[in-house]
Amino acid sequence: MRFPADAAEAVTLKAAAVTTSKAAGAAPTKIAATGKVVTGGTALNTRSAPSAGSLRTGTIADGATVSIVCKTAGQFISGTVKNTGFWDRLSDNSFISDAYVQRGDAEIPKCTSTAPLPAASGAWMLPVTAGLVSDFRTEQRPAHDGVDLAAARNTPIRAASSGTVIRVVCNVSQGSCDVDGSPALKGCGWYVEVLHAGNIVTRYCHMVRRPSVTLGQTVARGTILGYVGTSGSSSGPHLHFEVHLGAPATRENAFSPIAFMQVRGLTIR
Repeated sequence: MRFPADAAEAVTLKAAAVTTSKAAGAAPTKIAATGKVVTGGTALNTRSAPSAGSLRTGTIADGATVSIVCKTAGQFISGTVKNTGFWDRLSDNSFISDAYVQRGDAEIPKCTSTAPLPAASGAWMLPVTAGLVSDFRTEQRPAHDGVDLAAARNTPIRAASSGTVIRVVCNVSQGSCDVDGSPALKGCGWYVEVLHAGNIVTRYCHMVRRPSVTLGQTVARGTILGYVGTSGSSSGPHLHFEVHLGAPATRENAFSPIAFMQVRGLTIR
């Protein structure tokens, strides 16, 4: 899956130049590695965040050399060099998919911060207070679109920010969401999605029973949405928590909850 510049945009851009927006912020200074962009001839879009759905900040010509500061998990891309869910943060503070970068074996550090995210009104909080047991789109689980937090069964799950409930769903490949699930099943079990300001969606999965909120309900930050369980595809009680930079929530607009919360002064670890 390739995401070159649109034809109309390419007319106004110099093919060999990198064009970045002033909103990208100050450039980090420490370069971890360099790489060569390989697209098969088209210009490669640079983005404000590790997703093809985020703001396009410019382009890089096929064959150009890029300076890589760090890497982060993001949208999974099938590219000309490799298929991967990792994105490279460049020295100008923009992101490109590592799927289009030919580089050596130099170790690229994990990014500790992200480019600016869409503004959202209202305070944010963590949905549960619990340790991280599985991260967003790791090399071992590239299709894991959220984080797993090791909260105990029946722990209240709270809305991370104010918004409107847009989904209340039982999602399981067979059987019921009112019983414990297993890794042999597919689906998120009982789950809720909340739409927040800035077109941000949060998703809360594997609830122990039918959620406590209803479709269309307005919720404040901290409202109890349901309780931790292990319904659906799950090996034990925990909260699977997702953040999406767009509605409806899709794989393409999933974003690391750790990076998202970090920008808002909150730590998942």
